[in-house]
Amino acid sequence: MRSKFDEQLEALHIELIKMGCLCETAIANASKALANPDESIIKTISEIENDIDHKERDIEGLCMRLILQQQPVATDLRLVSAAMKMVSDMERIGDQASDIAEITKYVNSDPAYSDINMVDMASATVKMVTDSITSFVKSDLERARNVIKSDDVIDRMFSDIKTKLIKYIQSNPEKSEHCLDLLMIAKYFERIGDHAANIAEWVEFSITGKYKGEKL
Repeated sequence: MRSKFDEQLEALHIELIKMGCLCETAIANASKALANPDESIIKTISEIENDIDHKERDIEGLCMRLILQQQPVATDLRLVSAAMKMVSDMERIGDQASDIAEITKYVNSDPAYSDINMVDMASATVKMVTDSITSFVKSDLERARNVIKSDDVIDRMFSDIKTKLIKYIQSNPEKSEHCLDLLMIAKYFERIGDHAANIAEWVEFSITGKYKGEKL
């Protein structure tokens, strides 16, 4: 019985890694679309988003079978429960990467773009997503906690971009629509950072049994 359970846990582990790789690819492509809003990149992200949605359903089904058929306890139950929470955040990352790609079609070269360091924010967010997945794969508690801390950095970046865009609109009201597109992109990156932090928090829970510092 335990051998079968271990096989299913390993399958769950592999499927989560695959879904994580899809999320990394989606957000990396969304970053590329910022510099080069090519239609083929946007189409690719849409296809990846669909793959992420399918993977979410597959993993949720696997988790339910593990719970109902194997009745896991303690550490194993934490891992399965965390996985069900993680895939929800991963699915949202896919959605928001697609949203970013769609908006890039309307973003063109402008002084506002070069001044707000959107590429730096995108790179920092990609790293958060990558590290959150890696922390799960390697059961790396320290890496997971560093991801959680990094969320504050992304929040500060978003606040800085918002402030600069407001000032730019005040001086260039005719560019307000363009600036709002940039603000939405920054907001989506900020939300992706939130989801990466959530994933890291569930990794911490799966390892320690504690969620957000509280005993369960």
